[in-house]
Amino acid sequence: MTPALNVQAALSGKRVLITGSTGFLAKVVLEKLIRSVPDIGRIVLLIRAGHNGADARQRFERDIATSSIFDRLRAERPAYLARFFAERIECITGEVTEPGFGLPITAFNALARRVDLIINAAASVNFREALDEALAINTISVQNITELARAGHAPLIQVSTCYVNGYNRGMMYEQNVTPARAAIPRHADGHYDLYGLLQHLKHRIAALRAEVRDPEELTRRLTDLGIAEANYHGWNDTYTFTKWMGEQLAMAAMRGRPLTIVRPSIIESTLQEPAPGWIEGVKVADAIILAYARGKTSVFPARPNEVVDIVPADLVANSIVLASAEALQAPAATRIYQACTGSSNPVTLRRVIDLIQGESQRNWRQYERLFYHQPKHDFRVVSRPLFLLMLRAMRICAGSWNAVRRLLGAGESPRLEALRTTQLLALTFSFYTAPRYVFHNDRLQALAQRFSSEDRARYSVDAGAIDWSEYLCRIHMTGLNRYALRPRAAKAAQEEVAATPITIQARQQA
Repeated sequence: MTPALNVQAALSGKRVLITGSTGFLAKVVLEKLIRSVPDIGRIVLLIRAGHNGADARQRFERDIATSSIFDRLRAERPAYLARFFAERIECITGEVTEPGFGLPITAFNALARRVDLIINAAASVNFREALDEALAINTISVQNITELARAGHAPLIQVSTCYVNGYNRGMMYEQNVTPARAAIPRHADGHYDLYGLLQHLKHRIAALRAEVRDPEELTRRLTDLGIAEANYHGWNDTYTFTKWMGEQLAMAAMRGRPLTIVRPSIIESTLQEPAPGWIEGVKVADAIILAYARGKTSVFPARPNEVVDIVPADLVANSIVLASAEALQAPAATRIYQACTGSSNPVTLRRVIDLIQGESQRNWRQYERLFYHQPKHDFRVVSRPLFLLMLRAMRICAGSWNAVRRLLGAGESPRLEALRTTQLLALTFSFYTAPRYVFHNDRLQALAQRFSSEDRARYSVDAGAIDWSEYLCRIHMTGLNRYALRPRAAKAAQEEVAATPITIQARQQA
C-alpha cells in the first residue's frame, strides 16, 4: 500500500519559494498556504524591483499585502495575518530572467540552501508578446529556476498551461506533448532537445534587432515573428509555444530530481475560497463578456458545440498545494497534472454563452460596474469563414459612415471602435473558443485520492462540484463586477467611460 499523503505534515516547517506572486494565481496559492498551513516555516517571494526603484518588500506591501484576496483573513484572524506578514514572509529582490536572479553568487547559493520547495508561477500570459520577451519570461527563466532547485535539492512545481497541446487534436492527457507540426529532436529521456530551436530563434531575433531601429516597429516585428514561429512549429500563439519550451527545459534540467508540472486550462474566478468569485483583472473569457457588456461587439468566431475548458482559480491553487505535498513526501519523479474540467464536468461554449447572456439580460442592473446600459443585442457565434465575411462587410459600412461623419464635422464613428475591438478579440482569443480537444486529469484525481478525506475537502480538485449555472451566472459575474472592475465615480462620467475603447489585459502572472 502506498502511504497516505498529508499536506500539513509535508509543509510543516518548510520554506517555500514562490515566483510570480504579484500575479493572480500566485496570490490565490499564497493566501491558501497562509490560511490553511499555519505551521509552514517561511514563504520566500522573489519579486523584481519596481520601475520606480521599489524593492521586493515595498512591492509586497503595496501590491500583495493590500490585496482583497486577504479580506477573509483580515476579518477572521487579523493578528495572525499581520504576524505572518512580518515574521514569515521573506522578500527577495530579483529578476527571474537573469542568471542567478541578478543576485551575488553568495546570496544565490545561500537562498538555495534555505529553500525546501519552489513554486514557479512567473509567466507572461500576453498571448501576443514580443518573441524576445516571451522567451525570456516563459522559457529561459526556467533555466534559472532549475539552477536554484538543483543547487538546493528542492522539488520544483512548474506552473504551465493545458494549451501547450497547441494544434494537436482529440483527448489530451497528462503527458509530455509532441509538437503538432515541425519536427524537433527528442532526447532518449523523453524531453525535447531545444538547443537547435533556441539558437534559431535567437538568430532571428538578433537579425531583426540589427535591421529595425524604431522601438515600436521592432516590438511589432518581434510579435509577428513570435506568432509565425509558433504557428510553424504547432502552436497558436507565442504564449503557448514558449510555455511548452519552458516545460522541456524543466524536464531536461530536473532529470532524476522531483519535478511536477501543473497545467491549468482557462483560469477564472474562485469557486469558493477565500471568497466565491474572487478575481483580479480581466481574463480570457472576461474580455469578451466586457466587450459585449459595453456594446463593443456582438459576434465572435467560435465552435459553440465544443467543450470550453474553464477552471476556477481555487481548484488550480489546490492542485498546486497537493502536488507540492506529494513532491516533498514521495520519491523523486517527473509528474504532470492538468487542472481542468473538460473530461469530468464538461460545459460547451454555447451553454456558457446562453447562461451569461441570459443572466446579463435579466439582471444587468445588479452588475453596475459591468453594465452601463441594458444589453440591446444577442451575442452570436459564427463559423470563422462567415465571421471573416461579416467583418469585411462591417469594415466597409463603418468606413463609409465614418467618412460621412467627418464631412459633417463629427468625430470618429463608434462603429469603427466596435470593429477594432471585434478584430482584436478574434485575433487574440478565437483559438480558445474553437477547441478541438478535451483535457483529461485522471492522474490529478488519483493524486487527490492519496490524501485523507479532510485534505480532499480542504484542497478540493473535484470539477464535479461545479454547478455551471450557479458558477457562471452568479459567482463569476458577481466576482467580475466586484473585484475586477472599478466603480464609476460619477453619473456625468458614465457616458464618457462607456465610449472609451476596451483594453484587454492579458498578463496575469507577471
